[in-house]
Amino acid sequence: MAFMELKGVHKRFGEKIVLDGIDLEVERGSSLVILGGSGSGKSVMLRCILGLLHPEDGGVWIDGRETTGLRGRAREEILSRIGMLFQNAALFDSLRVWENVAFGLIQGRGMPSRQAKKIAIEKLESVGLGEMVGELRPSELSGGMQKRVALARAIAGDPDILFFDEPTTGLDPITGAIIDRLIVDTVKRVGATALSITHDINSARTIADKIAMLYKGRILWHGEAARLDESGNEYVDQFVHGRTEGPIEMELYKL
Repeated sequence: MAFMELKGVHKRFGEKIVLDGIDLEVERGSSLVILGGSGSGKSVMLRCILGLLHPEDGGVWIDGRETTGLRGRAREEILSRIGMLFQNAALFDSLRVWENVAFGLIQGRGMPSRQAKKIAIEKLESVGLGEMVGELRPSELSGGMQKRVALARAIAGDPDILFFDEPTTGLDPITGAIIDRLIVDTVKRVGATALSITHDINSARTIADKIAMLYKGRILWHGEAARLDESGNEYVDQFVHGRTEGPIEMELYKL
């Protein structure tokens, strides 16, 4: 049985259909990447999984439990199992680095500050940042270091589910590749099930066990990452190789 599953998920905003019947499975301990361009529905799908948006039809199951519409303590219980690396890191500039990493432990779990700081430093070290970095402010860090801090925060609570929202956005190719490898190593080390959304093909190839292509709210292809170039799908082929001509271009010209 799938560890995480979406069944027939539909989501619209007014007349605009964003998710048009999403069926998707993520195996326990695996890393799935959702590929898709801007406006394909990736972020909306992620928000539906997190419970920030509620689909008009269909549902989400995590570890055999339907989570669609959960509220109160039941929703908090599910969220406590999830770690999230946000696009652009989303760190609090007013807090020191270690306080950012420990934020969920202190505010969400009521952990004493001293204990939370110890864990925060351990997590920072696990992503290649020393204890002295913990006393800095996010504004004093490079983009790559901020992503490392965000990753340390994501794993601070020892989650068994990790979400990555465009993890290499805003990074140069070399720094992006470093972050990708760090994500792979971290996911394996903590034994988490991972789901990432990105339009970065190189990043997807590195961090994914499996890849799904989302286009206009539908999954067009889902398979092993190693077989991406053999998808046999013209939409996937055009997107992966960045070609200007193909079915995606033709539909864009019709707008």
